[in-house]
Amino acid sequence: MSDREIRAFAPELHAIIEAALEGAAEKLAREPVVLDLRELVDSFDALIVTSGGTDRQVRAIAEEIEESVTRATGIRPLRVEGMREGEWVALDYGDLIVHVFDDAAREYYDLEHLWRAAPARRVEVRR
Repeated sequence: MSDREIRAFAPELHAIIEAALEGAAEKLAREPVVLDLRELVDSFDALIVTSGGTDRQVRAIAEEIEESVTRATGIRPLRVEGMREGEWVALDYGDLIVHVFDDAAREYYDLEHLWRAAPARRVEVRR
């Protein structure tokens, strides 16, 4: 999925996606990917899947994503799950769900494979 296709999301959703990706990059999230699910499900439009090396980094990434989205758009997640444990944090923005895993949980749940029919945009993270 290209940047052009990402822009094809509604403007508000596009702004949330870009802010979430910026927050993930700020905390050096691993291999962020945006999955476009508009043609596959009715309940939401996109997923972001990313990971961190430790539970502490997972929480830091999730917190930075939440802060970045709020700063950029004024929007807060409808629900946040898993922050205490730090193995898998899910941030629900309605049309976008952000999943931040530790490496082992990301490999185990393999959401990219589960949603392999969805167009995907892999995002380069600056190091």
